[in-house]
Amino acid sequence: MPQVGCCIAGGGPAGMMLGLLLARQGVEVTVLEKHGDFLRDFRGDTVHPSTLRLLDELGMAAEFLELPHQEVRKLGVTTDDGTYVLADFGRLPGRFPFLAFVPQWDLLDFLADRARRYPNFHLKMNAEVLGVLREEGRVTGIRYRTPGDGEQELRALVTVAADGRDSRLRTEAGLRLREFGAPMDVLWFRLPQPPHSTGPSFGGAGRITRGRMLIRLDRGNYWQCAYLVPKGGFAALKAAGLDSFRADLARLLPVGDAPEALRSWDDVRVLSVRVDRLTRWHRPGLSFIGDAAHAMSPIGGVGINLAVQDAAAAARLLAGPLRDGVVPPRRLAQVRWRRLLPTVVTQGVQRLIQTRVLSRILAGDQAIGTPPVLRFIDRHPVLQGLPARVIGFGVLPEHASPSLSRGVGVRP
Repeated sequence: MPQVGCCIAGGGPAGMMLGLLLARQGVEVTVLEKHGDFLRDFRGDTVHPSTLRLLDELGMAAEFLELPHQEVRKLGVTTDDGTYVLADFGRLPGRFPFLAFVPQWDLLDFLADRARRYPNFHLKMNAEVLGVLREEGRVTGIRYRTPGDGEQELRALVTVAADGRDSRLRTEAGLRLREFGAPMDVLWFRLPQPPHSTGPSFGGAGRITRGRMLIRLDRGNYWQCAYLVPKGGFAALKAAGLDSFRADLARLLPVGDAPEALRSWDDVRVLSVRVDRLTRWHRPGLSFIGDAAHAMSPIGGVGINLAVQDAAAAARLLAGPLRDGVVPPRRLAQVRWRRLLPTVVTQGVQRLIQTRVLSRILAGDQAIGTPPVLRFIDRHPVLQGLPARVIGFGVLPEHASPSLSRGVGVRP
């Protein structure tokens, strides 16, 4: 039976970044991705300064930013009273004072291409993870299935579950999930951007009015839109009809934008918002990172970047023991302790915003108006760097470990 140092279930941002970083540190690593390619309609396309800085430390940021992308330097909110700047990323230190909007499939293809340059990295596509292998109470690998070869097994010193918020390995491990709930779901769709848009001069904007909230992200020739509805409210919206939905959008959009571009409900994707985290992120031989360990609210668009930071921390903590051939459970536990504070703080802020602001907006609270904190930040631009730092870098951003000076060959 094949054996590697680390087997990673899931080829999303957490899994691909961990695979790249471990291969760079001389670990034999295999990533299993259940799809045949990365060309899917992802909702999270935001690459934050923390991730760009990590790529820069790997010597890859310049190449990455050659990919087609948009750079957003300010986020703002428009209410019935006017438009207010919420975050100014131009006030951040470093080389990347912006958010980069890059299709997630381009990010994953980029990471996969760079990881394949290491001969100790292996990526298996169309590999559906079925479960784990166990010996004497310890996870010793993984069972998976591919279309041509049927069910197979792969032994590994450590198995990492990076298989998302509906992690099959999490269910199999029987770990307790603490769920916090959310008052809303999000409808995602695209609208064409007029050649001479009357929208805000920055690339990310929210539109708030009584009972409704719409977020628009500048993707070059179209707006990526997120429309908030009360939890489970899509069925009622759909029952009212597409014309009613387009009429609601017309009241939120600037003059010239075209909600009639939505031809059917097939153009709308529903994200059921969840906020949760595992109380324990490991079993002997098995570790959880990214959405498999903690599902984040879409507030701030921080999910991808927290997953990448998890991967960086896990690579730094596990690479040495994996090379030595012994990874005690306490080392796996250190991954959670390292990443617990950023997870708890970020989820705490998201839950506060959900409870104090979003739930009131969606309930049609007449008293919501323009939040005073928004007016205050807009009046004092120096304060706009604080939310930019929270969104852009978060709590406890990670750094890349130095590459090994020997023992790791790189394919040209």
